[in-house]
Amino acid sequence: MYETIDHFLAGPPPGASEAELVDWISRLEEIKCTAEAVQAEAAVRLDEVVRERQSEAGVPARRLGEGVASQIALARRVSPEKGAKLLGLAKILTTEMPHTFALMKAGLFSQWQATTLARETACLSLDDRKVIDYQLCATGPGGEPAKAVSMGLRQLENAAKKLAITLDQASLVARAANAEKDRRVSLRPAPDTMTWLGALLPVKDGVAVFAALDQAAKTAAAAGDERTRGQVMADTLVDRITGRSTTDAKPRIEVKIVMTADSLTGDADQPALVEGYGPVPATWAREALADAEVFVRRLFTDPAGRLVAMESRARKAPDGLAEFIATRDGGICRTNGCDAPIRNIDHVERHADGGETRAENLQGLCERCNQAKEAVGWQARPGPDGSIITTTPTGHTYISPPPDTWPPDPPLLSPAERRLRDVLHIHRLAA
Repeated sequence: MYETIDHFLAGPPPGASEAELVDWISRLEEIKCTAEAVQAEAAVRLDEVVRERQSEAGVPARRLGEGVASQIALARRVSPEKGAKLLGLAKILTTEMPHTFALMKAGLFSQWQATTLARETACLSLDDRKVIDYQLCATGPGGEPAKAVSMGLRQLENAAKKLAITLDQASLVARAANAEKDRRVSLRPAPDTMTWLGALLPVKDGVAVFAALDQAAKTAAAAGDERTRGQVMADTLVDRITGRSTTDAKPRIEVKIVMTADSLTGDADQPALVEGYGPVPATWAREALADAEVFVRRLFTDPAGRLVAMESRARKAPDGLAEFIATRDGGICRTNGCDAPIRNIDHVERHADGGETRAENLQGLCERCNQAKEAVGWQARPGPDGSIITTTPTGHTYISPPPDTWPPDPPLLSPAERRLRDVLHIHRLAA
């Protein structure tokens, strides 16, 4: 099949047979793999060009390459962390794993497959990594296909692990011991006002936790509990972590919920916002608040129900203003494509360049994005509508739209707000 890429991107013609449709899908997969390889080449060349430019500009050696990963992330519409990983993978493939990279360029190996191999050989020496690259991804002496081409991801991972253990068992043992430092717990949204709670744990701890929950489920089933195994395990996890003795007990954990006064009193049903999760139905928010022992400590609002704007002469945003910005930005980094949590309240226009410490010139950023925008050639300015306009060293411009007004489109002072105003103080934080 020698048709052009454009021909395939146009889609299969009407009336294509089953065999033709399968061929179309297969060829498009090859194109995707090749495109990922070419993207990797371009990323490495971009890194080289930027480092050369920065070196000529007198940038210290330790800071050479700053901002490259963020430019890649913006171009590929992914998070800066993902951009850094893609750049790192590109360097490894083009310099240390030539056979893996050749499979990608030939359209036979995906970026994710290459990532799996790179990850499983990360602790090995360059020579050992090249051995695995050759044994799994090199074409046979008689032109036989590379072994890795026919492997599933789990097979590929296991094959790489076995070879790595054979070549350098000590390094893998040391890597496993060091990996315990990365243990952590994460939380991410799931559909229907649910969340995924995850934990990266050493094997013995993870297995022990799961076994304990499994045993609780078996015990409950033996006692005639009508809940499913999964429900019992989930409830037991919450009970043991929070100290809740029964599923009917009220939690004592504080959760920040932003909602209009009308929605709070039941006179309206505008969506509420749960910090760390996102939008939720107003009915759900009211029920959640009624089920909690701790209510909202303060309500920061103006007569129209909007979060108050704040200013400060200080270079660093005061705690109250910083909390306002974090809430306004939804707790998520303002950079396009970045889903990382806010770690820094940063000036859009640099303070050193005259940028003021006020809400309109502040943004919530993660650590990586905050560092990237300080690299040579990066510029940012606030837009009149609350957007942030960022220009990279290559002259490309990216616009981060203003955060949604939250709660959306609040009405003028309503009867419910007037009632609340009588019992709640309106707080304005002074710098």
